Amino acid sequence: MALPAAQCSWGLLLIFVFFMGFSCTDGASTLPHHNYCIIGAGPSGLQMAYFLQHAGRDYVVFERSHAPGSFFALYPRHRKLISINKRHTGKSNSEFNLRHDWNSLLSHDSRLLFRHYSHDFFPEADTMVRYLEDFASMMELQVQYNTAIIHVRLERDSQAWNGHYFILTDHNSQNYRCSLLLVATGTWVPNVVNFPGSEYVEGYESVSINPEDFAGQSVLILGRGNSAFETAENILGVTNFIHMVSRSRVRLSWATHYVGDLRAINNGLLDTYQLKSLDGLLEGDLEDLAIVKDKKGKLHITLKFYLENSNSSAGAESITLPQDELDNFATRAPYDRVIRCLGWKFDFSIYNRSLRLMPGKGNKKKYPLIKPSYESRGTQGLFVLGTASHSIDFRKSAGGFIHGFRYTTRAVHRLLEHRHHGVPWPSSVYPITQLTNSIIKRVNEASGLYQMFSVLGDIILLRENAAAFEYLEEYPVGILAELELHTGRKAHNGLFVVVMEYGKNFSGADKDVFYYNRAVGEAQHAWQSNFLHPVIYYYKQLPTVREMSLRPPDWPLPRPDAVHHIVEDFLTDWTAPNAHILPLRRFLENCLDTDLRSFFAESCFLFALTHQKLPPFCQQGYMRMQGLVGNKRLRQHAVEAGLLEDHTVTHFTDELLGGQRGSRDQLLKDHVIPSSPLHYLVTTKDEL
Repeated sequence: MALPAAQCSWGLLLIFVFFMGFSCTDGASTLPHHNYCIIGAGPSGLQMAYFLQHAGRDYVVFERSHAPGSFFALYPRHRKLISINKRHTGKSNSEFNLRHDWNSLLSHDSRLLFRHYSHDFFPEADTMVRYLEDFASMMELQVQYNTAIIHVRLERDSQAWNGHYFILTDHNSQNYRCSLLLVATGTWVPNVVNFPGSEYVEGYESVSINPEDFAGQSVLILGRGNSAFETAENILGVTNFIHMVSRSRVRLSWATHYVGDLRAINNGLLDTYQLKSLDGLLEGDLEDLAIVKDKKGKLHITLKFYLENSNSSAGAESITLPQDELDNFATRAPYDRVIRCLGWKFDFSIYNRSLRLMPGKGNKKKYPLIKPSYESRGTQGLFVLGTASHSIDFRKSAGGFIHGFRYTTRAVHRLLEHRHHGVPWPSSVYPITQLTNSIIKRVNEASGLYQMFSVLGDIILLRENAAAFEYLEEYPVGILAELELHTGRKAHNGLFVVVMEYGKNFSGADKDVFYYNRAVGEAQHAWQSNFLHPVIYYYKQLPTVREMSLRPPDWPLPRPDAVHHIVEDFLTDWTAPNAHILPLRRFLENCLDTDLRSFFAESCFLFALTHQKLPPFCQQGYMRMQGLVGNKRLRQHAVEAGLLEDHTVTHFTDELLGGQRGSRDQLLKDHVIPSSPLHYLVTTKDEL
């Protein structure tokens, strides 16, 4: 009887195992799946969603809140943005106007320009929330609201795009499977410094924003960024005094040319400090501080060193304070409140170790470690967008802000389109005679080059014999060595890279950016330009990965075969014929060993008779019967402008009209075209 019972048990076990295996397999196959998963419906998440939707890709956006832009629903606490909304520029070019619109996302709908939402130069944060809601709604983006992703892990699968899937788990334990993960959560976890007495510190995220709550109080603020000065500005007129302490010195954005440093809209406390109106700034390492509270509730600043040498059970009155030994100690006055305003950091907690999403080093540790392509260094197929991707250009460019990351997000989308869908990077092909004009047009209009200076660049790929070129816009120059891999374009015949740069030694917290003769106006000194200006790099061949890695830290690109600076311009209008266009054209001609000027048909005719190699304009136009057709009016204009000599045979016209025609040989003998015009055309370099 035991045998049948055993057989029955084994049978039940096999059925159970089979059922469980079937259930697990069936469950995995029925997980909601998307090719692209975006975490976060803030500006960068919505921007990527727009590009994916426009390309017809399968995607979803997970947003923890009930509406997009949840960060802006809370911050800044005092509701005034520091991103400018310049509604009028005097120009109608929409691309140029985006240079001075720091809030709009990129789209095909002109109704979604931020200037239609606010007239304020510094808009209200609530307006940004409304704008993002309209953007998601009008573009019909696929956003799944009220879905907080609390865990992300990898699932190995050889059939997946990158050899693995991303498994996302939400707050309801629902799992989602994604081929590629785009992290657009920003930085929203408050930076906190723990020291003895830090429990008495109020956080920026929760402190009162009602100035009356601070009336007649003495306040210490920890931090020295925009949130710290924003908080101080709000209570400046009601407090006894405000002191501000931080490890680093004040960095003013107009000195560093970094938009994330202290903006003028918030720096009222600098006036009251320098004009000795009780408020002040101090430097010190916050980790060395300690706060003790006396019986009256007053907060005293001391050093951790004094606490370590005191009886931990002793009252505040018995603890040695710095002023006990140094009676003019700067912070000897007690405070009523201490407020922490130390900014934000990325939330690493939801990512499983298998993703190897690691923080950066030094002052970039608040951001995840990523490549210049914005892909995680630890996991292929995981890209970081928006503010969280700012480690690429921290304290250098605008990649942590809407007016910068709207362009880096577009660049990431173009990389993905080629990698996973075989769509080459968008480009245009032009004859080489249009090279100067193409560069001038872009440096005068392009917003991506202007805002993401030294990070995004236009790539000009030369065709064989430099007869034509292919123009690629706003490519991340940090991955220039891998251009062919990421774009599907070939760089066999040399290339130009167009970027915007500030002067090498002009920006910095300790720089005097208002010194006399700070601007350069002469074209021959263009390389000394201080303000933002175009720089063109020429390479005979694509730089290697090693060359990119060995470039100096402050260089966006490795040493080129030739480089040209277009001199800075007060109006940022690089269209001056002699100061901007002519030096650029000569530089291009020297690199290509050709003549890029345009010529009249008569000039091309003379070149054809006397030169083996014609200028490209003549090759592509006149010799193919596509040149400018001459006529009496045009010829007369050329003569008057000194571009041609007058060869009209006036005394012979009447004979021809009268029907008395000499022989062809006699005409050529009697009226030989002089050679002096040819000499003029070949030697002059002033023809524009």
